[in-house]
Amino acid sequence: MKKHANCVYLAAILLAPYVASMGSSKILSEGELNVYSARKEHLIKPLLDRFSEANNIKINLVTAKGDALLARLKAEGVNSPADVFLTVDAGRLHRAQLAGAFQPIKSDLLQQSIPAHLRSDKDEWFGLSTRVRVIVYAKDRVDADRLSTYESLSSAEWKGRICVRSSGNIYNQSLVASMLATQGLSHTEQWLNGFTKNFARQPSGGDRDQIKAVAAGQCDIAVVNSYYLAGMLTSSDDSERDAADKVALHWPNQNDRGSHINISGAGVTRSSKNSELATRLLEFLCAADSQHWYAQINNEYPVLAKAEIHEVLRKWGEFKADQLNVTKLGIYNSDAILAMDRAGWK
Repeated sequence: MKKHANCVYLAAILLAPYVASMGSSKILSEGELNVYSARKEHLIKPLLDRFSEANNIKINLVTAKGDALLARLKAEGVNSPADVFLTVDAGRLHRAQLAGAFQPIKSDLLQQSIPAHLRSDKDEWFGLSTRVRVIVYAKDRVDADRLSTYESLSSAEWKGRICVRSSGNIYNQSLVASMLATQGLSHTEQWLNGFTKNFARQPSGGDRDQIKAVAAGQCDIAVVNSYYLAGMLTSSDDSERDAADKVALHWPNQNDRGSHINISGAGVTRSSKNSELATRLLEFLCAADSQHWYAQINNEYPVLAKAEIHEVLRKWGEFKADQLNVTKLGIYNSDAILAMDRAGWK
Protein backbone atom coordinates (compact mmCIF):
# COMPACT_ATOMS: atom_id res chain seq x y z
CA MET A 1 0.00 0.00 0.00
CA LYS A 2 1.28 3.51 -0.67
CA LYS A 3 2.89 5.02 2.38
CA HIS A 4 0.95 7.79 4.04
CA ALA A 5 2.58 10.95 5.38
CA ASN A 6 3.58 10.49 8.98
CA CYS A 7 4.62 12.65 11.87
CA VAL A 8 7.79 10.84 12.94
CA TYR A 9 7.78 12.24 16.43
CA LEU A 10 4.12 11.42 17.06
CA ALA A 11 4.62 8.49 19.41
CA ALA A 12 7.36 10.20 21.39
CA ILE A 13 5.30 13.32 21.97
CA LEU A 14 1.98 11.63 22.58
CA LEU A 15 2.68 8.34 24.30
CA ALA A 16 5.59 9.23 26.58
CA PRO A 17 3.52 11.22 29.08
CA TYR A 18 0.80 8.56 29.03
CA VAL A 19 3.27 5.80 29.77
CA ALA A 20 4.99 7.86 32.44
CA SER A 21 1.71 8.56 34.18
CA MET A 22 0.92 4.85 34.44
CA GLY A 23 3.47 4.33 37.19
CA SER A 24 3.08 7.58 39.06
CA SER A 25 0.50 9.60 40.88
CA LYS A 26 0.72 12.43 38.37
CA ILE A 27 -2.64 13.36 36.86
CA LEU A 28 -2.49 14.80 33.37
CA SER A 29 -6.12 15.87 33.34
CA GLU A 30 -9.36 15.25 35.10
CA GLY A 31 -12.81 14.95 33.62
CA GLU A 32 -15.19 12.69 31.80
CA LEU A 33 -15.84 11.87 28.17
CA ASN A 34 -18.85 10.37 26.45
CA VAL A 35 -18.09 8.44 23.27
CA TYR A 36 -20.73 7.36 20.73
CA SER A 37 -19.21 4.52 18.72
CA ALA A 38 -20.47 2.59 15.71
CA ARG A 39 -17.62 0.17 16.26
CA LYS A 40 -18.50 -2.76 18.48
CA GLU A 41 -17.34 -2.50 22.07
CA HIS A 42 -14.55 -5.07 21.83
CA LEU A 43 -13.10 -3.26 18.81
CA ILE A 44 -12.60 0.07 20.60
CA LYS A 45 -13.06 -0.19 24.39
CA PRO A 46 -9.56 -1.55 25.21
CA LEU A 47 -8.03 1.56 23.63
CA LEU A 48 -10.45 3.84 25.45
CA ASP A 49 -9.55 2.09 28.69
CA ARG A 50 -5.86 2.82 28.10
CA PHE A 51 -6.57 6.49 27.57
CA SER A 52 -8.88 6.55 30.60
CA GLU A 53 -6.25 5.02 32.88
CA ALA A 54 -3.42 7.18 31.58
CA ASN A 55 -5.39 10.38 32.14
CA ASN A 56 -7.35 9.41 35.26
CA ILE A 57 -10.69 10.13 33.60
CA LYS A 58 -13.92 8.27 33.08
CA ILE A 59 -15.08 7.34 29.60
CA ASN A 60 -18.68 6.37 29.02
CA LEU A 61 -19.10 4.32 25.85
CA VAL A 62 -22.34 4.03 23.88
CA THR A 63 -22.32 1.61 20.94
CA ALA A 64 -24.93 1.22 18.21
CA LYS A 65 -25.28 1.30 14.43
CA GLY A 66 -23.77 4.40 12.85
CA ASP A 67 -27.01 5.71 11.39
CA ALA A 68 -28.82 5.20 14.70
CA LEU A 69 -26.16 7.10 16.60
CA LEU A 70 -26.26 9.95 14.10
CA ALA A 71 -30.04 10.12 14.44
CA ARG A 72 -29.56 10.28 18.20
CA LEU A 73 -27.04 13.10 17.87
CA LYS A 74 -29.44 15.05 15.68
CA ALA A 75 -32.32 14.55 18.12
CA GLU A 76 -30.22 15.58 21.11
CA GLY A 77 -28.82 18.63 19.34
CA VAL A 78 -26.78 21.06 21.44
CA ASN A 79 -27.89 19.17 24.54
CA SER A 80 -26.23 15.94 23.49
CA PRO A 81 -23.91 14.52 26.15
CA ALA A 82 -21.65 13.07 23.44
CA ASP A 83 -18.09 14.38 23.14
CA VAL A 84 -16.82 12.08 20.39
CA PHE A 85 -18.64 10.37 17.53
CA LEU A 86 -16.78 7.42 16.00
CA THR A 87 -18.16 5.61 12.97
CA VAL A 88 -17.24 3.71 9.81
CA ASP A 89 -17.33 5.01 6.24
CA ALA A 90 -16.61 8.54 5.11
CA GLY A 91 -20.17 8.76 3.81
CA ARG A 92 -21.54 8.58 7.35
CA LEU A 93 -18.96 11.04 8.65
CA HIS A 94 -19.90 13.49 5.91
CA ARG A 95 -23.59 13.11 6.81
CA ALA A 96 -22.74 13.97 10.40
CA GLN A 97 -20.77 16.99 9.22
CA LEU A 98 -23.70 18.21 7.10
CA ALA A 99 -26.00 17.74 10.09
CA GLY A 100 -23.80 20.06 12.13
CA ALA A 101 -22.85 17.30 14.54
CA PHE A 102 -19.14 18.20 14.64
CA GLN A 103 -16.97 21.14 15.55
CA PRO A 104 -13.64 22.01 13.87
CA ILE A 105 -10.65 20.35 15.52
CA LYS A 106 -7.49 22.36 16.09
CA SER A 107 -4.62 19.89 16.30
CA ASP A 108 -1.25 20.20 14.62
CA LEU A 109 -0.63 16.58 15.56
CA LEU A 110 -3.66 15.31 13.63
CA GLN A 111 -2.91 17.63 10.71
CA GLN A 112 0.63 16.34 10.44
CA SER A 113 -0.19 12.69 11.04
CA ILE A 114 -3.24 12.04 8.87
CA PRO A 115 -3.06 12.58 5.10
CA ALA A 116 -5.34 15.30 3.78
CA HIS A 117 -7.36 12.86 1.65
CA LEU A 118 -8.30 10.85 4.77
CA ARG A 119 -9.86 13.70 6.74
CA SER A 120 -12.59 16.30 6.51
CA ASP A 121 -11.89 19.28 4.30
CA LYS A 122 -13.06 21.39 7.25
CA ASP A 123 -11.05 19.46 9.86
CA GLU A 124 -14.23 18.23 11.55
CA TRP A 125 -13.34 14.53 11.42
CA PHE A 126 -10.23 12.44 10.90
CA GLY A 127 -9.63 8.94 9.61
CA LEU A 128 -8.46 6.34 12.14
CA SER A 129 -8.03 3.36 9.81
CA THR A 130 -8.50 2.52 6.14
CA ARG A 131 -10.30 -0.38 4.48
CA VAL A 132 -10.19 -1.54 0.88
CA ARG A 133 -13.07 -2.65 -1.36
CA VAL A 134 -11.59 -5.60 -3.24
CA ILE A 135 -12.53 -8.44 -5.55
CA VAL A 136 -12.40 -11.99 -4.16
CA TYR A 137 -12.58 -14.89 -6.58
CA ALA A 138 -12.83 -18.67 -6.60
CA LYS A 139 -9.34 -20.10 -6.96
CA ASP A 140 -10.55 -23.14 -8.91
CA ARG A 141 -12.87 -21.37 -11.33
CA VAL A 142 -11.39 -17.96 -12.09
CA ASP A 143 -8.16 -17.13 -13.87
CA ALA A 144 -6.64 -14.24 -11.91
CA ASP A 145 -5.32 -12.77 -15.17
CA ARG A 146 -8.92 -12.13 -16.24
CA LEU A 147 -9.39 -9.68 -13.36
CA SER A 148 -8.37 -6.05 -13.63
CA THR A 149 -10.68 -3.20 -12.62
CA TYR A 150 -14.05 -2.53 -11.02
CA GLU A 151 -15.11 -1.30 -14.46
CA SER A 152 -14.31 -4.66 -16.04
CA LEU A 153 -16.99 -6.30 -13.90
CA SER A 154 -19.63 -4.92 -16.28
CA SER A 155 -18.27 -7.14 -19.07
CA ALA A 156 -20.49 -9.94 -20.39
CA GLU A 157 -17.73 -12.33 -19.33
CA TRP A 158 -19.04 -12.10 -15.76
CA LYS A 159 -22.74 -12.54 -16.52
CA GLY A 160 -24.37 -14.52 -13.70
CA ARG A 161 -21.08 -14.81 -11.83
CA ILE A 162 -21.02 -11.87 -9.37
CA CYS A 163 -22.15 -11.69 -5.74
CA VAL A 164 -22.45 -8.41 -3.87
CA ARG A 165 -24.50 -7.05 -1.00
CA SER A 166 -27.39 -4.63 -1.47
CA SER A 167 -27.36 -1.07 -2.74
CA GLY A 168 -28.49 0.00 0.72
CA ASN A 169 -25.03 -0.82 2.02
CA ILE A 170 -22.92 2.30 2.51
CA TYR A 171 -19.74 0.52 1.38
CA ASN A 172 -21.24 -0.06 -2.05
CA GLN A 173 -22.66 3.44 -2.14
CA SER A 174 -19.19 4.85 -1.47
CA LEU A 175 -17.64 2.72 -4.21
CA VAL A 176 -20.15 4.10 -6.70
CA ALA A 177 -19.65 7.61 -5.29
CA SER A 178 -15.92 7.30 -5.96
CA MET A 179 -16.65 6.43 -9.58
CA LEU A 180 -19.01 9.38 -9.94
CA ALA A 181 -16.33 11.68 -8.53
CA THR A 182 -13.64 10.46 -10.90
CA GLN A 183 -15.50 9.39 -14.04
CA GLY A 184 -18.77 11.26 -14.11
CA LEU A 185 -22.42 10.23 -14.25
CA SER A 186 -22.64 8.91 -17.81
CA HIS A 187 -19.72 6.52 -17.49
CA THR A 188 -20.81 5.35 -14.04
CA GLU A 189 -24.38 4.66 -15.14
CA GLN A 190 -23.13 2.70 -18.13
CA TRP A 191 -21.01 0.62 -15.77
CA LEU A 192 -23.86 0.12 -13.31
CA ASN A 193 -26.20 -1.13 -16.04
CA GLY A 194 -23.72 -3.80 -17.07
CA PHE A 195 -22.61 -4.67 -13.55
CA THR A 196 -26.12 -5.31 -12.22
CA LYS A 197 -26.89 -7.58 -15.18
CA ASN A 198 -24.02 -9.81 -14.07
CA PHE A 199 -25.35 -10.59 -10.60
CA ALA A 200 -25.60 -14.31 -9.86
CA ARG A 201 -28.39 -13.72 -7.37
CA GLN A 202 -30.35 -10.91 -5.78
CA PRO A 203 -28.06 -9.04 -3.39
CA SER A 204 -28.44 -10.17 0.22
CA GLY A 205 -26.39 -10.65 3.36
CA GLY A 206 -23.12 -9.08 4.42
CA ASP A 207 -19.63 -9.26 2.97
CA ARG A 208 -18.83 -12.55 4.72
CA ASP A 209 -21.93 -14.02 3.09
CA GLN A 210 -20.63 -13.00 -0.33
CA ILE A 211 -17.32 -14.75 0.35
CA LYS A 212 -19.13 -17.87 1.51
CA ALA A 213 -21.28 -17.79 -1.63
CA VAL A 214 -18.17 -17.77 -3.84
CA ALA A 215 -16.71 -20.67 -1.86
CA ALA A 216 -19.98 -22.60 -2.22
CA GLY A 217 -20.09 -22.11 -5.98
CA GLN A 218 -23.11 -19.79 -6.02
CA CYS A 219 -20.98 -17.21 -7.83
CA ASP A 220 -17.40 -16.90 -8.98
CA ILE A 221 -16.41 -13.45 -7.73
CA ALA A 222 -17.59 -10.96 -5.11
CA VAL A 223 -16.90 -7.37 -4.14
CA VAL A 224 -16.12 -7.08 -0.43
CA ASN A 225 -14.06 -5.17 2.12
CA SER A 226 -10.69 -6.83 2.60
CA TYR A 227 -10.89 -7.03 6.40
CA TYR A 228 -13.81 -9.47 6.19
CA LEU A 229 -11.63 -11.94 4.30
CA ALA A 230 -8.79 -11.42 6.78
CA GLY A 231 -11.19 -12.04 9.65
CA MET A 232 -12.42 -15.27 8.09
CA LEU A 233 -8.89 -16.52 7.44
CA THR A 234 -8.07 -16.11 11.13
CA SER A 235 -11.49 -17.15 12.47
CA SER A 236 -11.95 -19.77 15.20
CA ASP A 237 -14.86 -21.07 13.10
CA ASP A 238 -13.63 -23.93 10.90
CA SER A 239 -16.33 -23.34 8.29
CA GLU A 240 -15.31 -19.69 7.88
CA ARG A 241 -11.64 -20.58 7.48
CA ASP A 242 -12.50 -23.32 4.98
CA ALA A 243 -14.57 -20.89 2.91
CA ALA A 244 -11.87 -18.22 3.00
CA ASP A 245 -9.23 -20.72 1.90
CA LYS A 246 -11.19 -21.38 -1.29
CA VAL A 247 -10.95 -17.79 -2.49
CA ALA A 248 -8.17 -15.34 -3.30
CA LEU A 249 -7.95 -11.55 -3.28
CA HIS A 250 -7.48 -9.23 -6.25
CA TRP A 251 -6.54 -5.54 -5.92
CA PRO A 252 -8.58 -3.68 -8.57
CA ASN A 253 -7.35 -0.78 -10.71
CA GLN A 254 -3.66 -1.14 -10.01
CA ASN A 255 -2.75 0.35 -13.39
CA ASP A 256 -4.78 3.53 -12.97
CA ARG A 257 -6.30 5.24 -9.93
CA GLY A 258 -5.80 2.39 -7.46
CA SER A 259 -8.15 0.32 -5.32
CA HIS A 260 -11.04 2.10 -3.65
CA ILE A 261 -10.43 2.83 0.02
CA ASN A 262 -12.63 4.07 2.82
CA ILE A 263 -12.09 4.86 6.48
CA SER A 264 -13.27 4.52 9.99
CA GLY A 265 -13.01 7.90 11.67
CA ALA A 266 -14.09 10.19 14.45
CA GLY A 267 -14.80 13.80 15.30
CA VAL A 268 -15.47 15.99 18.32
CA THR A 269 -19.16 16.77 18.64
CA ARG A 270 -20.52 20.29 18.47
CA SER A 271 -22.11 19.75 21.88
CA SER A 272 -18.93 18.61 23.65
CA LYS A 273 -18.29 20.28 26.98
CA ASN A 274 -14.73 19.01 27.04
CA SER A 275 -13.49 19.46 23.47
CA GLU A 276 -9.83 19.78 24.46
CA LEU A 277 -9.81 16.38 26.14
CA ALA A 278 -11.88 14.92 23.30
CA THR A 279 -9.28 16.16 20.82
CA ARG A 280 -6.53 14.55 22.88
CA LEU A 281 -8.42 11.27 22.68
CA LEU A 282 -8.40 11.47 18.88
CA GLU A 283 -4.69 12.22 18.98
CA PHE A 284 -4.17 9.17 21.18
CA LEU A 285 -6.12 6.97 18.75
CA CYS A 286 -3.79 8.11 15.97
CA ALA A 287 -0.59 7.37 17.92
CA ALA A 288 1.61 4.54 16.65
CA ASP A 289 0.85 2.07 19.46
CA SER A 290 -2.88 2.69 19.21
CA GLN A 291 -2.77 2.35 15.44
CA HIS A 292 -0.94 -0.96 15.74
CA TRP A 293 -3.56 -2.34 18.16
CA TYR A 294 -6.40 -1.03 16.02
CA ALA A 295 -5.00 -2.64 12.89
CA GLN A 296 -4.44 -5.98 14.59
CA ILE A 297 -7.94 -6.19 16.04
CA ASN A 298 -9.86 -4.83 13.05
CA ASN A 299 -7.73 -6.31 10.22
CA GLU A 300 -7.68 -2.85 8.66
CA TYR A 301 -4.83 -0.64 7.52
CA PRO A 302 -3.57 2.06 9.89
CA VAL A 303 -3.53 5.68 8.77
CA LEU A 304 0.06 5.94 10.01
CA ALA A 305 2.54 4.47 7.57
CA LYS A 306 4.94 3.21 10.23
CA ALA A 307 2.33 1.38 12.29
CA GLU A 308 2.48 -2.39 11.97
CA ILE A 309 -0.24 -4.25 10.11
CA HIS A 310 -1.73 -7.69 10.62
CA GLU A 311 0.26 -10.68 9.41
CA VAL A 312 -2.45 -11.63 6.91
CA LEU A 313 -2.31 -8.16 5.36
CA ARG A 314 1.48 -8.36 5.12
CA LYS A 315 1.17 -11.62 3.19
CA TRP A 316 -1.16 -9.93 0.71
CA GLY A 317 1.61 -7.46 -0.07
CA GLU A 318 1.53 -3.80 -1.03
CA PHE A 319 -1.01 -2.30 -3.38
CA LYS A 320 -1.83 1.02 -4.99
CA ALA A 321 -4.60 2.85 -3.12
CA ASP A 322 -6.91 5.46 -4.60
CA GLN A 323 -5.88 8.94 -3.42
CA LEU A 324 -9.35 10.45 -3.89
CA ASN A 325 -10.29 12.64 -0.94
CA VAL A 326 -12.79 10.51 0.98
CA THR A 327 -14.94 13.59 1.58
CA LYS A 328 -16.08 13.06 -2.02
CA LEU A 329 -17.68 9.77 -0.97
CA GLY A 330 -20.11 11.74 1.16
CA ILE A 331 -20.61 14.54 -1.35
CA TYR A 332 -21.65 12.07 -4.08
CA ASN A 333 -23.55 9.68 -1.82
CA SER A 334 -27.07 10.81 -2.80
CA ASP A 335 -26.22 10.73 -6.50
CA ALA A 336 -24.77 7.26 -6.06
CA ILE A 337 -27.95 5.95 -4.45
CA LEU A 338 -30.11 7.38 -7.24
CA ALA A 339 -27.87 5.92 -9.94
CA MET A 340 -27.92 2.50 -8.28
CA ASP A 341 -31.70 2.62 -8.07
CA ARG A 342 -32.01 3.50 -11.76
CA ALA A 343 -29.76 0.54 -12.65
CA GLY A 344 -31.96 -1.83 -10.67
CA TRP A 345 -29.42 -2.61 -7.96
CA LYS A 346 -31.70 -3.67 -5.14
